[in-house]
Amino acid sequence: MEERKQNTTSLWTRDFTIITAGSVISMFGNAMSGFAMSLMVLDISDSTLLYAVYIAMYTVPQLIVPVFSGALLDRYSRKRTIYTLDFISAGLYFIMAAVLATGWFSFPVFAGYCFLLGSIESAYMVAYESFYPLLISEGNYQKAYSIQSILETTSAVMVPVSAFLYKGIGIAPLLAGNGICFFIAAVMETRIRSEENYIETQRSTRLENAGRIRQMMADTREGFEYLMSEKGLMAVAAFFAFIAVTGGVSNVITLPYFKNTFDNGEYIYMLVWGCGLAGRAIGGGIHYKTVIPASKRYIIALCLYILNALNEGFYLFFPVPVMMLMCFVIGVGGVTTYTIRISATQSYVPDEKKGRFNGAFNMLFMIGALLGEMTAGFVSEAVSERTILMTAMLVEAALALVIIGGSKKHIEKIYNREN
Repeated sequence: MEERKQNTTSLWTRDFTIITAGSVISMFGNAMSGFAMSLMVLDISDSTLLYAVYIAMYTVPQLIVPVFSGALLDRYSRKRTIYTLDFISAGLYFIMAAVLATGWFSFPVFAGYCFLLGSIESAYMVAYESFYPLLISEGNYQKAYSIQSILETTSAVMVPVSAFLYKGIGIAPLLAGNGICFFIAAVMETRIRSEENYIETQRSTRLENAGRIRQMMADTREGFEYLMSEKGLMAVAAFFAFIAVTGGVSNVITLPYFKNTFDNGEYIYMLVWGCGLAGRAIGGGIHYKTVIPASKRYIIALCLYILNALNEGFYLFFPVPVMMLMCFVIGVGGVTTYTIRISATQSYVPDEKKGRFNGAFNMLFMIGALLGEMTAGFVSEAVSERTILMTAMLVEAALALVIIGGSKKHIEKIYNREN
């Protein structure tokens, strides 16, 4: 690992440039088709509960797939996994585009299709999150992850474009366009040259005469043992599991709330959260140019965890202009905590354990997301959306104090280290 980092001090190496360009293309395609699929489900079903089921079908496979794929990806090529899954995704989007172009639609079939996409996405994210740090040169983690956050934020400009195109040309062309994006990204990713030295390192740790399933189960267990042995990582994972719960709540109720409250509510929704995206973009640009002092990262993250939760818990009670301002603050705070957390944990975890750590982390995160999505879907039948979101976010703010504040000694050594 050290040899790889000493080869260059420039962030923009050939491989990093390729992975970044490929990410831009696939992110833009996914943002364009994903929002259109949400609108289609709401238009056809006119039900928050069915909308929650649609989201949950995408989330369910992410409860299981990440933890086992993480164990496998610590012993096999993450690069090959990334471009193979992108090729498969391209094919699936082309097929669904062709089916919907005929005018035929079945919610159960569409839900099954989302389940398959969720399985692929969950394996892909573990591979990507574990491979991406290997392409970052020494001292450039904060810059690299600020770029990633900016790209994710910028890709959201496709959301209003998606809404416009969905109403104008329908869902099928948007899915086909996403298929093209995935195909181009996969071709680019095949050109990455980085060697995955962790594979050789892991060969010495294989169980004698063990088959793939037994080895995978042993590696999976080891991944959880590693996470539990690192009290700082465990505290962060536990807190983000609950952040996933509140995120699931927000995902389910926010768009329906705007559609039910305002005329052309989806456009008000995009306007309000467009300010949040602007905040993320501006914040990401600041973090690319200015490094957060290592000694201040923990306390900054803790304060922003609390501030963001309170802002998101109450913003729906205010007029639209105030909502926009509050979402802008949420955006700046969100990208700051993301940059601190992801750069710290990914530089802290050894290369040969990244797959298992990311798999376990993602599994806990998805359990929280599914719980939040399904709970919000059912509770929304009896309780107002604003009350549900406010309650969830107040609990999140309290847990930030209890979990992150209560584990200061262990989290500080991760967040406040040079990376």
